[in-house]
Amino acid sequence: MLKLRKYLKPFIASILAIIVLLFAQAMCELAMPDYMSNIVNVGITSGGIEDGVLEAVRESEYDKLKIFMDEKQQKVFTDNYELQTSSNADKGMKEKYPALEKENVYLLKDVDKDTREKVKLALSEAETCVMVLEQTQANLSSEDIANLTQEQKDMMYMLKKLPQGVDVFNVLKMMPKEQLADMQKEITKKSSLMGQDMMDSSNALYAKAEYKKVGMDTDAIQYRYLFTNGGLMLLVALGSAVAAICVGFLASKVAAGFSRNLRKDVFQKVENFSNVEFNKFSTNTLITRTTNDVQQVQMVMVMILRMVIYAPIIGIGALLKVINSNADMTWIIGLVVAVIIGIMATAFAFVLPKFRIQQKLMDKLNSVVRELLDGMPVIRAFNNQKIESQKFHKSNHDIMKTQLFVSRSMGFLLPIIMFVMNMSSILIVWVGSHQINDGVLMVGDMMAFIQYAMQIIMAFMMVTMMSIMIPRASVAAGRIKEVLDTEISICDPEKAENFDADKRGEIEFKNVSFRYPGAEEDVLHNLNFTAEAGKTTAFIGSTGSGKSTIVNLVPRFFDVTKGEILVDGVNIKHVSQKALRDKIGYVPQKGFLFSGTIATNLRYAKEDASEEDLKAASEIAQAMEFIDNKPEGFDTEIAQGGTNVSGGQRQRLSIARALVKKPEIFIFDDTFSALDFKTDAKLRKALNALCEETRSTVLMVAQRISSIMHADRIVVLDKGAIVGIGTHKELMETCDVYKEIAYSQLSKEELENE
Repeated sequence: MLKLRKYLKPFIASILAIIVLLFAQAMCELAMPDYMSNIVNVGITSGGIEDGVLEAVRESEYDKLKIFMDEKQQKVFTDNYELQTSSNADKGMKEKYPALEKENVYLLKDVDKDTREKVKLALSEAETCVMVLEQTQANLSSEDIANLTQEQKDMMYMLKKLPQGVDVFNVLKMMPKEQLADMQKEITKKSSLMGQDMMDSSNALYAKAEYKKVGMDTDAIQYRYLFTNGGLMLLVALGSAVAAICVGFLASKVAAGFSRNLRKDVFQKVENFSNVEFNKFSTNTLITRTTNDVQQVQMVMVMILRMVIYAPIIGIGALLKVINSNADMTWIIGLVVAVIIGIMATAFAFVLPKFRIQQKLMDKLNSVVRELLDGMPVIRAFNNQKIESQKFHKSNHDIMKTQLFVSRSMGFLLPIIMFVMNMSSILIVWVGSHQINDGVLMVGDMMAFIQYAMQIIMAFMMVTMMSIMIPRASVAAGRIKEVLDTEISICDPEKAENFDADKRGEIEFKNVSFRYPGAEEDVLHNLNFTAEAGKTTAFIGSTGSGKSTIVNLVPRFFDVTKGEILVDGVNIKHVSQKALRDKIGYVPQKGFLFSGTIATNLRYAKEDASEEDLKAASEIAQAMEFIDNKPEGFDTEIAQGGTNVSGGQRQRLSIARALVKKPEIFIFDDTFSALDFKTDAKLRKALNALCEETRSTVLMVAQRISSIMHADRIVVLDKGAIVGIGTHKELMETCDVYKEIAYSQLSKEELENE
């Protein structure tokens, strides 16, 4: 994937926005378990009271708490509470704190966060001691006594020895400080092992009991806390959803833009390929690389932006939350991660090689299908549908087997991973329940721990799953990069020369030799000839003699191996390909038409050609006779490749297309082979008249002597070498190869009549 990173530069701003949104989403997701824990621990268990900091406390209870405070704690306590007497309280105050009707109440002053923390620490142990003593002094049933701690049972035994009617707290006030401190230490010994959070929860219950005695509406306090934190939890969930939607939108936009630019560059690269590069890459693999491979990269790009970046953020965040939590169960996460690593590594080893094979099998299938469709007439002619069907079945079956293996492997993987995750939840609940029973963990904390553990495991799973998909996309990216990095063998010069304006269409071959890439020997050997401007130069020879190769060298479909080709006195390698091809009207050996209409196909050579130009070119190409017979004329629809017209019609339209351009040089690569003799003769006559009028040069490859007999110059080729140059009459007298070809096609009388 890194091979194509330069295509991400236009989307840097969007990617940065995605990262910011992913952080926001992760923060929201990480906050959710905390809110849930608070709702369970505080909102439900403690009645919406967060800790033991009392908002209001009766004077009698105030005095009890001071017994178990040292001087420093007493100062913090007394400095932050003010006495509210029954006589001074207004009606609103008495409605809020009904206990003011009977006794004085101390109210917490308006304090900041740090001061509140100090008050909480000052009250913490004192509240525990008072709560234990009050519970012990209460009339308890035998069942309640059985549930008391040993310290509470000892304290209850001591209290029973006191005379009836004596208040235990009055007795404690008179006890020596050292003895009172020892008792306090004994009472708070177990609670000090629970941690501050557990003590806060325990003291919150004390505060709730005190609020009830003060007359406060504890249900309202609980509902207010639940609705406030529930609302915040919903708000955080909404924020997470909005961030996820924005990330999805931006990720899709980036990936789509990325693949659009990639396809554009691949297409532009292929457009500039010479025949050398096309011979290196088959058509079917270029189609696969431009479509399927780019699609693979796009899909993984979306997942990278949505998952691979997000996974470490949420995973590390959840891990920090777990480490800082009260639950001592981090080892469970380590165990689960180790198991998942083993499972994913096994799957990785088996599945990854299949991804590489699948891409090659897809190329093979495309090749078989393309060959089958292109060769369907031949296949039917020889009744070989069964053989071709077997080829397709084999390629199709190979892909099916590979895809089934991958799908089944991934299908087994997900249930196994889910089983491991569910077992981890069970293990957390089992260990957590023991910790809850021991008083070192709260229910909400255990629930939060489960969610954080799932976030860590899911983050790890996302990264691991992507580690399987990314190599597959990497293979596709490598195949795309191979196309993009292919060096074009035919390039424009850095400083292009201009053609001589005084010359028009003169072509000269100087010591030209040519060898196809990878071939062991030349197919053209030291060719020297000149095609004069305004005249027709024809090429003839046996099959494989190099006729088409010569005319393909002029528009630089290939470059010469040795020597040089001059057009208007300039080496064609020293001018731009556009300038060179602007001079040429090329008609290939196999006529090819594009989807559209007859008019759009003819204007393919010249966009601004008028209807008169189209008609004139079609008249010369002998195409008007069938165009006029069509109801829609030039607006007749043409199928892709011209499959809805005959071979001769297709060839005549290809010729007309070149004529519309009105170039300096015409190249006809065995163009007239699909025409009958009568049409051939009419076309050549009209073409000769046009060339005389426009002074255009014609290069013509032909198999039929009748098509080239009247050419100004005929070049005879044999095994890549020139064995004769001259007119028809001259060659009949001097060139044995030409005479052999002529007599093999026409009788002596026909040649003399011609």
